Amino acid sequence: MSHILRKDRAAALVGAAIIAGAACLPFTINSSNAFAAPSDTGGVLAPSGSFASIVDADKPAVVTITTTMKATDVSADQQESPMDEQFRQFFEDQGIPLPHPAPQHQGSQHAMALGSGFIISPDGVIVTNNHVIDNAVDIKVTLDDGTELPAKLIGTDPKSDVAVLKIETSKPLQTIAWGDSDKLKLGDQILAIGNPFGIGTTVTAGIVSARGRDLHSGPYDDFIQIDAPINHGNSGGPLVDRNGNVVGINTAIYSPNGGSVGVGFAIPSDEAKAIVAKLQKDGSIDHGYLGVQIQPVTKDVADAVGLAKTGGALVAAVTADTPAARAGLRPGDIVTSVGSETVKTPKDLSRLVADLSPGAKESLSVWRDGKTIDLNVIVGGNENSQKQAAAESPDSLGQNSGQPSLGIGLADLTPDVRQQLNLPRSANGAVVASVNPDKSAAAAGIQSGDVIVSVNDKPVHSARDVKAAVAEAGKAGRKSVLLLIERGGNKTFVAVPFTAA
Repeated sequence: MSHILRKDRAAALVGAAIIAGAACLPFTINSSNAFAAPSDTGGVLAPSGSFASIVDADKPAVVTITTTMKATDVSADQQESPMDEQFRQFFEDQGIPLPHPAPQHQGSQHAMALGSGFIISPDGVIVTNNHVIDNAVDIKVTLDDGTELPAKLIGTDPKSDVAVLKIETSKPLQTIAWGDSDKLKLGDQILAIGNPFGIGTTVTAGIVSARGRDLHSGPYDDFIQIDAPINHGNSGGPLVDRNGNVVGINTAIYSPNGGSVGVGFAIPSDEAKAIVAKLQKDGSIDHGYLGVQIQPVTKDVADAVGLAKTGGALVAAVTADTPAARAGLRPGDIVTSVGSETVKTPKDLSRLVADLSPGAKESLSVWRDGKTIDLNVIVGGNENSQKQAAAESPDSLGQNSGQPSLGIGLADLTPDVRQQLNLPRSANGAVVASVNPDKSAAAAGIQSGDVIVSVNDKPVHSARDVKAAVAEAGKAGRKSVLLLIERGGNKTFVAVPFTAA
């Protein structure tokens, strides 16, 4: 389990260090109807700086969610999930160490977990995290006044980690309204409300520390980072602004010790409220699927393919028999827009495609061979969304006078080399036999044993093909060359700048 814990349920049950959502604690569309009216808090803090008016207005709309799960579900949670793996990768990329989770003990046939949520309509519609209620066989909601009521699951969307519940009451309930997360700026004051550790509804204050955090957990990652303390049990609770309106759903924390260290993450309200409206209407969301592996377009990549500026999503691989393959997308293509929406980053493409309905027809603008072309794609659905020594003296690339230099030695893919690298007979390209540590290829991450499959989107079959393609790029005035590299069964594009020979 990683340092990021899903707070609503995984954190308490698994004992992981990172608690996604404000972790759970174990113990032995008609959109006009979906949203509440804004809270009446005056919109400005009192001169004393007190948040009392906001808390008075919002606290009655915050609930505690208790779920009952089979013991087998709890045992399964103790294994590292794909979400946990992605959290682990994110923090390891930042150089942050991950602690070992505490040992877990088998319990009885059923286990319980705790999270938070908030009421958005007087008739009892409640918003929380998906991971708070995931795999639950029974869900109960405790109101601020202590009333405990059974809850019905209306809808859930694991990709965005949002769920909607419904409780039945004889009287209208107090609500909390959605705010505008797009208006949040770094340094803005916020409050987190929830039930940490099951001790009761708790309010903590802090500021917006960062925007747009990507934890690599799904296409909608755009977390608000906050320093307001949130702990096990806070998951699904509201993050509110100075107007008392919900600007986020508290979802995860980074913690090396299981408690808050001032690094929390919330789903932005502008993302969540649209998902909530769809869940109220349909009970689930079918996300669009394309079938590509993508990576950023760096300046070196842009130079290599002749783009005037960086931007877009570079297609590294296309899965066979997918919407992308049927539309004619190829490795090396750069997707610059989906319909009328511009694609600036790979995350933009992931989100735009995920927002499309399966079966929808959409146009993709693609940069290929120095010009823009349009491809028509029929978007796929959720069910398809599972994602991907030299035999002769090596030729030295770019060592001859007048040729651009990358600093690599190449060899052809002979049968012996294919066998040594565990490659199929059909594999084509040129193998990197040596890398000059002082040249640009080494700095770009090229390694001995890599197989160069294409150069500037042109397939190569030999070391001589690679040399010719690199020389051609140099003559065309390119500042770098785009290599498609195969390593360990995975393909990725690497842009290598030219250096003096």
